[in-house]
Amino acid sequence: MTGELRAVLFDSGGVLIRPVGGRWNPRPDFEETVLRYDPTVTPERFARAIAAGEEYFAGSAAPPERDEYHRVLLNHLAVPSTPGLVADLRLEVPAASVVELFPDVVGTLEELARRGVRMAVVSDAWPELPSLHAELGIADHFEAYAISAVLGCVKPDPRMYRHASEALGLPPEECVFVDDDPELVEAAVELGYEGRVLTREPTALRGSGVISGLSELLDLF
Repeated sequence: MTGELRAVLFDSGGVLIRPVGGRWNPRPDFEETVLRYDPTVTPERFARAIAAGEEYFAGSAAPPERDEYHRVLLNHLAVPSTPGLVADLRLEVPAASVVELFPDVVGTLEELARRGVRMAVVSDAWPELPSLHAELGIADHFEAYAISAVLGCVKPDPRMYRHASEALGLPPEECVFVDDDPELVEAAVELGYEGRVLTREPTALRGSGVISGLSELLDLF
């Protein structure tokens, strides 16, 4: 291995997985589900409600309870938050209908594991993220999860990064943190972690701390 790096801490969304249809929240079947209860809701009303939901998310210290998030959207839609509708909006659906893996994920994780690299996830996400990863076939690669909805904080709170590295029993300098948000990588570097910004799209970002694909992590080990 190069240097003393022994582990990779991965962000999830934008690094390992992406949303089907390009939208993280609400999930793709939100409109279809609501329309079964109120077929008069227009695309314009959905757009305004989803924007309100984004503002609600942005003002939360951690991802809110999913039911409460849906109630915020339904309130803006002027659709009653009946128990049946709220329950339908949280029904489990196949992971593949909500998210998909980036093409370079499986091969990179398998090769890192073959080389003995430890792995964990640090993500601003809801508690079911490990189950989602399990359905996608990648959860077994990760020894630990630092999830904002579980810890009650979001990146760049130091507790997010430290929860993962401490769960691995490793100091920050032996871990590289990978995220698609440069500010969150910078925060990790300030805490002593190695950092890599993943930019899958063409970007002006350049430098040794920027990668364009996960397979580039293999050069570190």
